[in-house]
Amino acid sequence: MRRVAEEFSRFAKSYSKHNLIQAEVAKKLIAMLPESSYGSILDLGCGSGELYRHLKKRRITYDHMTAMDISPEMLELHPKEINLSLLEGDFSAPDFIHSLPLHHYDLLISSSALQWSRDLERTLSVFSSLSEKIYLSFFTAGTFRALHEYVGIESPIRSEERVKEMIGKHLDLEFEKVSYTLYFDSVYQMLRYIKESGISGGVQRIEYKETKRLLNRYEDRHLEFEVLFAYSKS
Repeated sequence: MRRVAEEFSRFAKSYSKHNLIQAEVAKKLIAMLPESSYGSILDLGCGSGELYRHLKKRRITYDHMTAMDISPEMLELHPKEINLSLLEGDFSAPDFIHSLPLHHYDLLISSSALQWSRDLERTLSVFSSLSEKIYLSFFTAGTFRALHEYVGIESPIRSEERVKEMIGKHLDLEFEKVSYTLYFDSVYQMLRYIKESGISGGVQRIEYKETKRLLNRYEDRHLEFEVLFAYSKS
């Protein structure tokens, strides 16, 4: 997962200006939570703290929160508080649970991060031992669909169907798919958004020749985002 870490770290300081869709996804994920108070919360792939901020906005309280991210630069931007533990770590690593301060959490949340897991099944397989209440969101392969089709590349992330299949092997969750669209004034702004938002994950970057062709000929000025929410049954 090193390339992903480098991509997020590289644009850490500008990330908050370009994560409009991630912010909307985090907002919806927190709005789905059924309770207003938890003893302990685990946030995997916490980034600069989008889920944390929405927990605060909705006045959801907790005794302790653990937030993990692979990028130290992102963690530097995350808000700090006494009952919050910030951990640099890779949730794709087979032993990541051993670095957690608690063995079990009342709530496990992760937004817009798990699609970059190198071994998603292995990551998901440990979730049931970490919490009975799980709320997740994934970008899936329909994200940037028109752009990918135009340049002739496959999405670097898994399809909705594949993610559901992998989750179903390990967890009993419900699903909701949501589509978002973001419009831009120019193709240049659109490509810059992809670069600095972190959604590309450093994978399957468009070559210089294709970028030039996009700038000169591509007529669309919008990006599609396909997001799968997976959450514990009430």
